[in-house]
Amino acid sequence: MKALHWLSHSVPGLLLCLVAGALAGTVAGPLGRFAWLVGQLYLSVVNMAAVPLLVVATFFGLRQVLALPRAGARFGAVIGTAAGVVGACALAGALAGVLTAPGAALTAQASAKLGALILSGVADGGEVRVDLHGSPAAETDTARASDALEAIIPDNFYRALAHGQTLGVLTGTLLFGLAFAALSREQTGMLGNVFEGIYRTFEQIIAHANLLIPVLAFGLAAHLSMHADRATMGAMAGVLVTFLMLCVLLSGVAAAAIAGCARLSFSQVVTELNGAMLVGLASGSATAPIPHTIEAMSARLGFPRGLVELVVPLGAVFVRGGSALYFALVTVFVANLYGRPVSAGDVAWITMAACIAAWLSAGQGGMGTIAYAGVALSVLQLPAEAAAVLLLAIDPICDGPRNALSLVCTCAVIALVSVGLPMERSAAQPVQDGPARVGVPLAQAAVQLVLTRAQLALASACALLAALLIVLMGIGVGAK
Repeated sequence: MKALHWLSHSVPGLLLCLVAGALAGTVAGPLGRFAWLVGQLYLSVVNMAAVPLLVVATFFGLRQVLALPRAGARFGAVIGTAAGVVGACALAGALAGVLTAPGAALTAQASAKLGALILSGVADGGEVRVDLHGSPAAETDTARASDALEAIIPDNFYRALAHGQTLGVLTGTLLFGLAFAALSREQTGMLGNVFEGIYRTFEQIIAHANLLIPVLAFGLAAHLSMHADRATMGAMAGVLVTFLMLCVLLSGVAAAAIAGCARLSFSQVVTELNGAMLVGLASGSATAPIPHTIEAMSARLGFPRGLVELVVPLGAVFVRGGSALYFALVTVFVANLYGRPVSAGDVAWITMAACIAAWLSAGQGGMGTIAYAGVALSVLQLPAEAAAVLLLAIDPICDGPRNALSLVCTCAVIALVSVGLPMERSAAQPVQDGPARVGVPLAQAAVQLVLTRAQLALASACALLAALLIVLMGIGVGAK
């Protein structure tokens, strides 16, 4: 357990897991497949626990933000700053794509490889489909618009919770949270205690599940080494390298903004956010690093906890800078592949469409994220089906950096909006080394129950007697 804790919070440890996973995928396929299955189990547990945690954290954050001076202006600043950060990331991706021109000067061998990949992946093979029922396209567009509206404003909040629809969940949470915040603390005291218990419970579940991050990294590396086509990776190396370099550059800019607002050194900010960034990078989940981010931004960097608890869950949906950068860059890449020139006006349209695609793809992963690339590609009238085949090859590699960039952008939004508010920085609290309290400060740990030998013997005897009575009752009921 201690080894997993060290590996999940150490950059060299995770790099070691990635290298070992790549080797296992080459020489020990069954081991890599088993680690991949364990990693998917980890993601399922995290996603199960993250939705209730997101709801409760938003409730608490709304109540505390509304108690701040000029709460309406502060909330509007959060929305405006989030939109500006996402737009800046999308614009950076579009401009970088125009300047570096990935996909514009491919070799004949690389072009042939990508062309063969597209032809093998597109199911219809270029055939023309005829709709025998003659349904007009307007009805299809109307249905799509109604589906998008229902995803944002669901008619059944509990169905959105059950299906994990992040946009709908947050919309309902904001409405219920505003009503919860409007009541006095005397009226909501008991409910607040229940929410506090739920919050701490799911925080512990995610903290313990994050111990499997090394296994996830091992399985992901093994999966990629077993299924990745080296020729395809070489053909798409231009867009892949450009995206990774942009993620590092924009993350550095966001960290510098956080350091300036917190009045701390750049290295100190990077050190405090290191744990949350590692979780986001290795897991590829937008919700797994939520507890670590809240703790780092509030207790260690000193930003108001109420604002942090509101913006961090909302950032999983609205501050998706990494996704906006990804969609904008791949749109320019596909345009270069098809010889479509990109003008200054096209850059503006790509930026806007990439932001919309990033917000709509909230809560999606894998193929679900790639499907929303069609929103940005449709602006330039590019084939989304062919692009999806290409993006499937690099999306597992881009998922972690994309999520990490979105996370640090969320932290930058918190820092920018917190200007003028008092800091709440406290000394770093010691963390208990035991496996039952991994990543939890001692001040928040549960009270330990200490029993003497006589008390332990008495408790064991009572438990044994109760079990015996239950067995006898079962025998009596069965005899009837």
